[in-house]
Amino acid sequence: MNYSFNKIRKTVAICMIGAATFSVNAQNAENLVPNGGFESVARAPKKLGSIEDATGWVSPTGVRADLFTPNRKVPDINAPDNLFGREDAREGSNYAGFVAFSYGGKMPRSYLTNKLSVPMKKGTKYCVKFEVSMAEGSKYACNQIGMMISKNAPGTEEKVSIIEQASVLHQTNKIFNGTFGWQEVCGVYEAQGGERFITIGNFSSDANTKNERNKKQTDVKATLVIAAYYYIDNVSITLVDDDHPCSCASEDEDNNYSRTVYQRAAKVREDMTAREKIEAQAIHFGFGKNELTQAAEEALDVIAEQMKLDPSMRLQIKAYSDALEDEVGAQKVAYSGMDSKRANAVVLYLVGKGIAESRLMASPQGSDVASPEILETDESDIKEAKNRRVEFKVR
Repeated sequence: MNYSFNKIRKTVAICMIGAATFSVNAQNAENLVPNGGFESVARAPKKLGSIEDATGWVSPTGVRADLFTPNRKVPDINAPDNLFGREDAREGSNYAGFVAFSYGGKMPRSYLTNKLSVPMKKGTKYCVKFEVSMAEGSKYACNQIGMMISKNAPGTEEKVSIIEQASVLHQTNKIFNGTFGWQEVCGVYEAQGGERFITIGNFSSDANTKNERNKKQTDVKATLVIAAYYYIDNVSITLVDDDHPCSCASEDEDNNYSRTVYQRAAKVREDMTAREKIEAQAIHFGFGKNELTQAAEEALDVIAEQMKLDPSMRLQIKAYSDALEDEVGAQKVAYSGMDSKRANAVVLYLVGKGIAESRLMASPQGSDVASPEILETDESDIKEAKNRRVEFKVR
């Protein structure tokens, strides 16, 4: 064992004064992880390794995790664009980042620790969730990303890995290799009693960590790191009971559908024409969803701006579904006609931005035409995510 359990740093203890007065009943509806979305900050971070600027969060080893927040003056830690790539926050505007694996240990791992608002009760089941996204700058991807739940806080100033038994891992302990959108780690944890601390990271040795080398993406300007580097957001622990089941453990088939949302930054240059800038845009959706992501809204803002410059311009909105959505939609109305629903969502947004509806042509395309973004090496989940899209054609 390369570290010792010590009392958590004073910054965590201070922010949790009075939390023990919460009743067990409050756990039913409350997230036991304070500041699980990293939105509350004690002060604006000024450099990498500033996770402790996020209220309640610390790093338990000598390698500090990172905090990303909108800050154009410090581009390394800006959100959504930063040193390691681009990612929109899962919720809000902030998220954190950590090193989960490095081949040959060339880059030490980092971890994140927080103190729960109340101790866990023996024999009680809790729903544990957090979401990760691999940074584009990662040379590697890995599995074994999980959460350790403990009575005491791990703590050392040495730059070492924490090798312990993870309390919660992804159900299949998959290699997380998606550089777009967020993928959920979710599981049910039965408490031994008295657990107060959570730590997130990779708790397995290099020998027991599956990894793969990522292909360099030519259109990515991120700094490459010789590690598996992940963004993390939306950390929660809630009490499991009849009124509050854990969705990842549910047998409801709807929970088995993909949660992946693909996104890419459009390649736009100043010397492009308005038509070229518009047609370079594409937006993507979750399975059975027509809600616009922040990245989608940013792309549509570009389109609206260009269309205002030329009132004669008309736009064809080519909206697609994926094959599974069409299959499920034949039985469940909520999933039917996703191409039409997505086209309509785009029309409504652009009209709200001042573009006359008469200039917009909604064009549902179904699932027959595959996305040009699809690669042979893509997993099926990623292929489907790329197909759930809207493309644009100037007329």
